[in-house]
Amino acid sequence: MLSLVVFLALLAAAPLYTSNPYYIHMIGTIMIYAILLFGLDIVVGYTGQVSLGHAGLFGVGSYTAGVMFMKLGAPLWLIIPASVCVTAGFGALLALPALRVTGPYLAMVTLAFGTIIQILINEMTFLTEGPLGIKVPKPDLFGAKLTEHEFYWLVLALMALSLVVVDRILRSQLGRAFEALRGSPVASDCMGVSVYRYKVYAFVISAGFAGLSGCLYAYSEQYISPNTYNFELTVLFLLAVIMGGRKTRSGAMLGAAIIVILPKLLDDLEMFRQVSSVLAVLMLVGAIVAIAKKITTPRAMAIPVVGTLALAAFSFWLESITDWRLSIFGLMILFVVYYLQDGIVGFFRKLTSRKTSRGQAYQAPAHAKDAITVAASASGNESGGTLLNAQGVLMQFGGLKALNEVDLRIQRGTIHGLIGPNGSGKSTMMNVLTGIYVPTAGSIEFCGRSVVERSSADIALSGIARTFQNVQLFGEMTALQNVQVGLHHTFNSNLLDVALNTPRYQREDESAIERGMGLLNFVGLADLAGEEARNLPYGKQRLLEIARALALDPQLLLLDEPAAGLTAPDIKELIAIIRKIRDHGITVILIEHHMDVVMSVCDAVSVLDFGQKIAEGKPAEVQANEKVIEAYLGAPAA
Repeated sequence: MLSLVVFLALLAAAPLYTSNPYYIHMIGTIMIYAILLFGLDIVVGYTGQVSLGHAGLFGVGSYTAGVMFMKLGAPLWLIIPASVCVTAGFGALLALPALRVTGPYLAMVTLAFGTIIQILINEMTFLTEGPLGIKVPKPDLFGAKLTEHEFYWLVLALMALSLVVVDRILRSQLGRAFEALRGSPVASDCMGVSVYRYKVYAFVISAGFAGLSGCLYAYSEQYISPNTYNFELTVLFLLAVIMGGRKTRSGAMLGAAIIVILPKLLDDLEMFRQVSSVLAVLMLVGAIVAIAKKITTPRAMAIPVVGTLALAAFSFWLESITDWRLSIFGLMILFVVYYLQDGIVGFFRKLTSRKTSRGQAYQAPAHAKDAITVAASASGNESGGTLLNAQGVLMQFGGLKALNEVDLRIQRGTIHGLIGPNGSGKSTMMNVLTGIYVPTAGSIEFCGRSVVERSSADIALSGIARTFQNVQLFGEMTALQNVQVGLHHTFNSNLLDVALNTPRYQREDESAIERGMGLLNFVGLADLAGEEARNLPYGKQRLLEIARALALDPQLLLLDEPAAGLTAPDIKELIAIIRKIRDHGITVILIEHHMDVVMSVCDAVSVLDFGQKIAEGKPAEVQANEKVIEAYLGAPAA
């Protein structure tokens, strides 16, 4: 925080130390681009989507400002919010259809959007003046026209405000939801976080910041034309996020500086020599430190170090940089993207990081053990009666019947085992119950309401939580943040509450931290609350998945092979936790291959084989059933 304040203070003082308007304008452009990159990082860095349409959104913001000034003579205080809102609306128009697809298809849709925006700006001469462009003088504020320095300070203030708002959003339940989408979309849906809905939210918020950036850019350049908002610009924006470092605001600012300054540096041979020499020294020192701290290996750092040294030597060999400018620019970008996949900021953070557990920063509250008690009582779960009733469930993939007319009745307050050989349809049944698959035929009722054709997020919020056969944690998030994603449904605060850090949001966030720590304490992970999920031992990851599922306040908990890959002590601990969950009134469906676990904790067991139910009853009865023995051991010899 102190370093940020110092950095902003230095930016604010920059006009006082130079009278050259060129440098003031260049720094102002960097700050304007940084605002856009703050928003773009939400889409690229957090939700993991590739957007090539932000140059178009940037243009929408610019032309909203230009048209409102030219046609209406609107004041600055009206133009800025209008640019944000109009561009956010265009972001929604882009996101609603585009986010139905993923990967390269999404990139192509957003690219097409940017191209269409550029064409519309060029062709709608009645509104945008077409190729002639629009002149936008420096704005008036409180009846006085802003000077170059005053406009610079206005841009700085709006960038600082954007920085605070984005940081609050990304540290809130919204930011955790966005990051969860990147970690595991399937798990996000099953935690009640609708993947499609929150991707749209991310695009709309990101577009709003692009609109603000575009508005300020129009006033900064004092002239806008369609050719500015082209494909090259949108690629530069995307590269800036990647080069600076995703998921960091400092990375966004560094990326903005790179795409503004680097092309200009390559115009001056002497300056290029100085920069390449400094870069070579930094890379050499960084490589030595990284190898010493065992962050990387000498082999991995050989090409980056040799490459930067060669670039420095090449700069002194050159007599003119004009013919080599674009090639050098492309190679430098390629180098950073390929060898520094966490960006420049991410690389140096690794160099300066310490090998200490962040979990020590959290302390479990004294009453943390009561967290699951509150959750269970809130669900209204009572022992006795049918909680879930599945009749004639058929799940067909082409000609394969993964589930063939399966009936399943789950009684409240029990642990119901679901066993069978590999490929018998157990996990398919889990996926059908949680909405990942829509059954081909049959009915499934939970608490008297059908779950068929409902979304996974809706089913999760109705009281069905699950874990996965292959652990589906949000690896880059801490253990506590993983559980807080499960507590997403406890937040009623909106985007405005988050941005303004209102008392309502503060209360809900503090409550989520307390309950999250309580659930971690329940499964014995309170001491690891601040550790990234991907760094936890496998057995602890299994327990974390259970804690996250319990955060949904479920009436029914589906555990898909929770003991798989665990050691004997871990299995013993798991059995104790499953029993505690049942004792708190939560019904459990347990898929498990460890028969000692099934026989010791289950009240009833159903057996599947080739998609059909072949047996059901008490554990001892099922264990002695000839069909079950045959399914597991094969048919007896004739």
